[in-house]
Amino acid sequence: RMWQLGQSPPNGVAQQIGAHDAPIKGVRYLPNSNLVVSGGWDRKLKFWDTRSPNPAGVLDMPERIYAMDVRNTLLVVATAGRHLIMYDVSGAQPREHQRKESPLKYQSRCVTCFPDASGYAVGSIEGRVGIQYIQKTPNRDSFAFKCHRQDSGVYSVNAIAFQQRFGTFATVGADGVVNFWDKENRQRLKAFAAINRTISCAEFNSPGNLFAYASSYDWSKGSSVYAPGTANEIYIHYTPDEEIKPKPKRR
Repeated sequence: RMWQLGQSPPNGVAQQIGAHDAPIKGVRYLPNSNLVVSGGWDRKLKFWDTRSPNPAGVLDMPERIYAMDVRNTLLVVATAGRHLIMYDVSGAQPREHQRKESPLKYQSRCVTCFPDASGYAVGSIEGRVGIQYIQKTPNRDSFAFKCHRQDSGVYSVNAIAFQQRFGTFATVGADGVVNFWDKENRQRLKAFAAINRTISCAEFNSPGNLFAYASSYDWSKGSSVYAPGTANEIYIHYTPDEEIKPKPKRR
């Protein structure tokens, strides 16, 4: 559904712009084509012109879509079966650029493009993140690392958010922890104290000085541990440059 911000009812009523035959896992806007793209468990990637009830295009995926993201002309889709599919969306029709297997051994949970669209980060249910570059670049190799683990506990990475100015990023997980990372120097910049709830999503604002994250049950442990009375909460963290800018690599 689409809302026109700043309008009051009846013009402010949500407008349905598309539909899938199974749960929808992602919705993104494509600025180059002025289309909206959505992906779902029906194994369909659909492109929508908000003025038309019918999709402008439909692509079949090899499996259910678990996560997707867009940056500039790069669209990345992560599906069940550990498939990762990259598209060039610079033109009127999406063009498949690359298809590969995830560098992580277990199910993909989230995927986020780099601010410069040179690659993406993918997180899994096994508490790992893979840093992937689209093109091979000198002094820049793809790699993966462990995170969101406590003693013998392994927790899913639920969201990855990049800070636009510095290209550093945050991960949040089912362990209730926020981490800030520097991918260029391959080190952690900051670890927050854990909260007693799973963190389901997170994002930086455009200037990068505010970081928002939300706690709510992520179903990572199934329905048996779901507590209906637990409040869903949103946290806003002021982020000075000293916390999030890259630091020289330790020698």
